[in-house]
Amino acid sequence: MSRVFWESNLFIYLFEQHPIFSSGVKSLLARMEVRGDQLFTSALSVGEVLAKPYELGDMGRCSRYEKAMQQAAVILPFDLSAARQFAKLRAQRTLRVRPPDAMQLACAGTAGMDLFLTNDLRLHSMQVDGIQFITSVERAPL
Repeated sequence: MSRVFWESNLFIYLFEQHPIFSSGVKSLLARMEVRGDQLFTSALSVGEVLAKPYELGDMGRCSRYEKAMQQAAVILPFDLSAARQFAKLRAQRTLRVRPPDAMQLACAGTAGMDLFLTNDLRLHSMQVDGIQFITSVERAPL
């Protein structure tokens, strides 16, 4: 059993049935369920996933997405521990990590993740305290 963090886009690919990425995310989720892996995400991910449905005024979709995320994943807060790790990541100017990415990584790192999944290639080479591996859906060792 592994602790796996999904960043926002993976949920968006799944919910919106992205023509290129949704099948890989569905397959990954099925493998995770068989293995008994635990899925995590952050409150920021919930906000990012809900932004478009709110923009469209689709409250039904907002409700469905939020409920699905709450049922599938442990939703991590951006708390004081995460804020400290966020500050450390942002202070490393050579990384040039964007604030939302630093928030996601900080939430995952403070909770202790085996795997952080993102299709953002800029994050794949990063070393973050509390996260063993950062990679894409396609390269996930699950």
